[in-house]
Amino acid sequence: MLNLKIFAGSSNIDLAENICAHLNIKLSKLNINTFSNGNISVEILENVREKDVFFIQSFSEPVNRNIVELFVAMDALRSASAKRITAVIPYFSYSRSDKKDAPRISIAGRLMADLIKEAGANRVLTMDLHSDSVHGFFSMPVDHLTAIPIIGEHVRKNMDLSSAVAVATDAGGAKRVGRFVNFLNIPMAIIDKRRINDVKVEQGLVVGEVKGLDAIIFDDEISTGGTLLATAKTLRDAGVRKMIAAVTHPVLCGAALHNIKRSEIAQVIVTNTVSIHEENRIKRLKVLSVAPLFAEAVKRINSGESIGALFR
Repeated sequence: MLNLKIFAGSSNIDLAENICAHLNIKLSKLNINTFSNGNISVEILENVREKDVFFIQSFSEPVNRNIVELFVAMDALRSASAKRITAVIPYFSYSRSDKKDAPRISIAGRLMADLIKEAGANRVLTMDLHSDSVHGFFSMPVDHLTAIPIIGEHVRKNMDLSSAVAVATDAGGAKRVGRFVNFLNIPMAIIDKRRINDVKVEQGLVVGEVKGLDAIIFDDEISTGGTLLATAKTLRDAGVRKMIAAVTHPVLCGAALHNIKRSEIAQVIVTNTVSIHEENRIKRLKVLSVAPLFAEAVKRINSGESIGALFR
């Protein structure tokens, strides 16, 4: 690895340290300070001149602070003459704002892509965007990883797939679940869903055979858990035998943990793209690490090797 430096913001230090451990390097040093007026200051404490720099920051709570922290840090790295800056964003929350589905609103996913470039990023490394179209918002190279192999291998080792079906919580997630079922070679079902607001969803018919089968509810993120709760009820009414959920990003805001606990879902498999506080690590949560995959991606970007080869 040539001239490689890895820094991290405050959103997910554990993941950053695990990535560095797999690369057998130390996490580079910086100071992040907050002034009394709320302004953020980032001071780079190592020489980055002509270095290949990766800055790791998830867009998790507190979202706005973490985003500004990333912007200020990348601007500091650019001013310090870093040769190339890669914004490593394991969870890109604004990918949910990918279209103009109401009058007089912003397509904030595109806005964030523009701001990331303006702040100094030369490329982006991310995982499981809510919508593939967000990839096209960036006018720079984007390496879009997926947790499907990591989650899929865990499911394969711990579940009898002969009577399993993967379920998309709505039609929009069908393409994502399609990739998951291709990995596991199992059938798929889709639920007809209509969102009422950011918390409440209304579900109808199940398209596909699920009666008497074990369902794997697959999605990109779990925020309040409203969709998961409604999906579990719909599947139970349709005659599903057993349910687990597999989700890349454990945002877990609002009543998420309460909804998981009162659902009939036996286990929720997630990854560590978002840092989970210790008090939120309930027994039903199984956290898988994406650090090895991100470490390999960083190594390949640094050496000019193919990222796509990781998934072939």
